[in-house]
Amino acid sequence: MILPVFLIAFTYKSDQRKKKWGFFGHQRINRIATFTLPQEMFGFYKEHIEFLTEHSVDPDKRRYAMDGEAQRHYIDIDHYVHDGQDPFEIMPQRWNDAVEKFSEDTLQAYGIVPWHIEVMKFRLQRAFESKNVDLILKYSADIGHYIGDAHVPLHTTENYNGQLTNQKGIHGLWESRLVEINDENYDYFIGKSEYVEDVRSYIWDRVKASHLAVDSVLKIERELTVEMDSDKKYSFERRGNTTVKVYSYEFSQEYHKRMNGMVERRLRAAIFAVGSIWYTAWVDAGQPDLSKLQNTPPSEELLEDMKSIDEMFHSGVHKGRICE
Repeated sequence: MILPVFLIAFTYKSDQRKKKWGFFGHQRINRIATFTLPQEMFGFYKEHIEFLTEHSVDPDKRRYAMDGEAQRHYIDIDHYVHDGQDPFEIMPQRWNDAVEKFSEDTLQAYGIVPWHIEVMKFRLQRAFESKNVDLILKYSADIGHYIGDAHVPLHTTENYNGQLTNQKGIHGLWESRLVEINDENYDYFIGKSEYVEDVRSYIWDRVKASHLAVDSVLKIERELTVEMDSDKKYSFERRGNTTVKVYSYEFSQEYHKRMNGMVERRLRAAIFAVGSIWYTAWVDAGQPDLSKLQNTPPSEELLEDMKSIDEMFHSGVHKGRICE
């Protein structure tokens, strides 16, 4: 992996975990986003970098354990259009306008990620205003996850796992397998975050960029499947004490190559967006002095809440979409 010198000491330290956008990727996004922040924020965020890294996956744990969470991770934007229509012209960006046009039940059924990111930005802003360390950490970790999801093409389509085109499993291939075997070659030198003047438009622009890649994600996999011998598409690998069926290294790398850097570009864009939204929430809160909040650990109450989320996730009772 290509990292600037000042990041080396803070690189992700749990390389033995299963690497995937859903866990490893989200942790990588939040961790590196910390280094995009200005000096006035960097000290506080660096102090809590392990919390922000570890708890970047809490929304996914809630997604499988709690009703009402799953739809915050995606938007099936193509559900709302017929052939030839632009879904981003059909769908209002403003929540109340979208509800009036399609109903809240429909929006909840097909995903609300862009609107939820906007909600989370204001929650983080209020946390900065109140100088509440627990909420700053919780909302920073959470919003990083939702922004990361908005940068995954398959989080913007009804065909989220290739189930409509006989490509079931492509979701895990794109956001998990490819990251797992290519992360060390990605360039994570992102530069500094920027203030976002119009958060709503900024979020929707990133959802649109993700959605524009959907056709390529599906088309390239179909073409490669036809070209490659069927017995070379999958292989078996040892994961801990379990042998699992995975997309073969050969198939995965050829797919990755043909997408010409798409996964890396979406990861980099997600990292920059997370840092920029954190920064924007802080500026809009009046730029509180975060140095006065340093040396204040998260409360035991917050840590217990995080622990309960983890226990629910490991209960085996999962809700929402399962794409892996």
